[in-house]
Amino acid sequence: MDTEIKEEIPVHEEFILCCGVETQVLKCGPWTDLINNQRGTRPKLLIFIIPGNPGFPAFYVPFAKALYSATKRRFPIWIISHAGHVLAPRGKKILTTSEDSNAEEVKDIYGLRGQVEHKLAFLRTQVPKEMKLVIIGHSIGSYFSLEILKHAPELPVIRSILLFPTIERMSESPKGRFATPLLCWLRYALYVPCYLLLKPWPEKIKSLVIRMALQMMDIPREFSCLNTLEPFCLVNAAYLGSQEMREVVKRDNETIKEHLPKVWRLSTQSQLCFSTTYDCFLFRKQR
Repeated sequence: MDTEIKEEIPVHEEFILCCGVETQVLKCGPWTDLINNQRGTRPKLLIFIIPGNPGFPAFYVPFAKALYSATKRRFPIWIISHAGHVLAPRGKKILTTSEDSNAEEVKDIYGLRGQVEHKLAFLRTQVPKEMKLVIIGHSIGSYFSLEILKHAPELPVIRSILLFPTIERMSESPKGRFATPLLCWLRYALYVPCYLLLKPWPEKIKSLVIRMALQMMDIPREFSCLNTLEPFCLVNAAYLGSQEMREVVKRDNETIKEHLPKVWRLSTQSQLCFSTTYDCFLFRKQR
């Protein structure tokens, strides 16, 4: 029964030029244009999902559908890709807006700070100013969620939900100790074989490999996942990962304390975060 309900849920794919970079947005529900929809049926709240790294929205579709059903289909749920992690298929229309800033205005768009600016630009240009926001960040998306609270207090965020948050000492975590040398020191050595091996592959071969991998992981394939084997996207994901290991060190207790009523943490201990991350939420008991 649940499976049938999820299959009936409409999910719309768009590519939007945000900060000069093509950005995939998957929209769950019938609402695709909240800015120009002036009818009384426009919802008053948007659930906005920021993925981990790599930032492939297609992996979050089952979660978005389940959440959409759980909220009785009352609110739109949008999933945004990270800048440079998804390329539009050949011939796919890329939507533009006159308010979009140029890529040159965002320093290091594919890096940690640039990705925060990328999400802020999207929310400011694609979502009505009065619309309430529930932001769900997964993994490094949790870090971006806190940065949005910190740098854009004018946005009407009523909840910031952190799923398996990686918001401190990433390089010291169990997986971080393994990933840090690969992403920070050997990253450039991996670029050449990545391009030499994957770039010549025909799309049919890539599609077959991805389909087999998704079947093994029991992940439904509703949208193209070819970007998971696209060298340009993988390089940008590795670059973002290297900055995560270097810069996500100290937990931002100031922002968490300031916005504590809005911040929820949902997870068990992750291999990329510490159980001590939970300490920052104990402030709630001290108030």
